[in-house]
Amino acid sequence: MNSLLVLIIVVLLGVAIWQLSKIFNLTTEKSSDDSEIANDRDNNVNGYLMFAFVGFIYIFTIYSLVKWGHFVLGTPASEHGVDYDNLMYISMVIIFIVQTITQFLLHYFAFKYRGKEGQKALYFADNNKLEMIWTVIPVIVLAGLILYGLYTWNNIMNVEKGEEVINIELYAKQFSWEARYSGEDNTLGKANVRYIKDVNTLGVDLSDPAAQDDKVVTELHIPVGKKIHFRMRSQDVLHSAYMPHFRAQMNCVPGMVTEFAFTPTITTAEMRNDPKIIAKVADINKIRAKKSAELVAKGQPALEPYTFDYLLLCNKICGASHYNMQIKIIVESEADYKKWVKEQKTIAAQVKEASAPKVDPAAPVEVVVDSTKTMAQAVK
Repeated sequence: MNSLLVLIIVVLLGVAIWQLSKIFNLTTEKSSDDSEIANDRDNNVNGYLMFAFVGFIYIFTIYSLVKWGHFVLGTPASEHGVDYDNLMYISMVIIFIVQTITQFLLHYFAFKYRGKEGQKALYFADNNKLEMIWTVIPVIVLAGLILYGLYTWNNIMNVEKGEEVINIELYAKQFSWEARYSGEDNTLGKANVRYIKDVNTLGVDLSDPAAQDDKVVTELHIPVGKKIHFRMRSQDVLHSAYMPHFRAQMNCVPGMVTEFAFTPTITTAEMRNDPKIIAKVADINKIRAKKSAELVAKGQPALEPYTFDYLLLCNKICGASHYNMQIKIIVESEADYKKWVKEQKTIAAQVKEASAPKVDPAAPVEVVVDSTKTMAQAVK
């Protein structure tokens, strides 16, 4: 925020100086050679400014890499994440090289061929060789990137029939997530928004036999080394299921089911010991400690230290509380995962419990005694 304010002030200051210079020019007497036609001095100034600007581009690029380079997510936590990162690195290296060369040539030629009195420009109406070069090279590079990208995307999205996967539904709504596990049959039951009522917040069709063992939770647990097939729905507006450390993202569209699958490769505990994550957590806790000191000085409770967790976020601006739409993802061993799943109640059991009549233990109990029986028989 402070950087933005400084930038605004600098821009406004520049505009003010520019306006003052215009007023100064209007109030001074114009010399005989003052005209709108650029002279050699003007062209030289513009030429050197071109060099200054390309230097600014290079310096700012290097500064950005040094200053903000550590914000890169680091180690991918899914099988396809390695291919995803490789594609990103290749694209960024190509962009960096092309940008460095083309920007230098652009500004160098602007300086070298700046206007000079008496000098005429040599005009080429056509040059097939040059046009072939600057057309073929980008076509080859872009074709390679596109083909590699399609190959990577197809590998990510390919879920073969009969492949052993864990089926989980992600349900998005303003402004929270819920997850539905497919139970022992590994088949998600039918669902529709028309069935949403009370604890059945996902609209699961309880008349569907496949839905009887489905389990609805608000914390996502997945086993390491097992492919997870996510099916995604939205209750209200367009959301986006974004799991950055797994390099996974898919839109959740009202009225349709979207899909994404990946295999987690690093447990939560292992990722917490990753050197890059340790450094990021330390930086975050420095900021939180500074903020906590301010809160304590005001008599408010301090912030708790931050601990790394995988998160499922919404990557679409879906409303006022969009920033808070997230749930924790815990990647653990298969044994711990199965134990956790077993402890969760099925949606059928939750609905049954919610619909059962409530009994007040403090209410008096009415005892009816048959007059034809003795007291001992009645009690017995």
